[in-house]
Amino acid sequence: MTLKIDIDDSAPPYEQVRARISEQARSGELPVGYRLPTVRGLAESLGLAANTVAKAYRALEADGVIETRGRHGTFVAAAGSAADRELAVAAQAYAERARRLGQGQDAALAAVRDALRAAYGE
Repeated sequence: MTLKIDIDDSAPPYEQVRARISEQARSGELPVGYRLPTVRGLAESLGLAANTVAKAYRALEADGVIETRGRHGTFVAAAGSAADRELAVAAQAYAERARRLGQGQDAALAAVRDALRAAYGE
């Protein structure tokens, strides 16, 4: 597993860790079942505080990207189906809210594109 933290990036370090592990899991670079480094180990290798990496791991677990198996370690979760379901629920809620606000599909899609560009730094 290769991670780099960019100190000049506007995203906080925990978010950079979360995003990079999530991207690597989604792309298959980190296969399902891959054992991640310990919080302390990853923190030391990246020069971060353990709490920073722990925060990233908690967010990844909440997103269904990783799973912690007690003292056995932390692993890439199977296929992220929980994350896919959560994304679909969020998208449905957004679509319904946009319709209730009287926005058309074009306006709703434009708002999503703007939000995605801001979130992903594009």
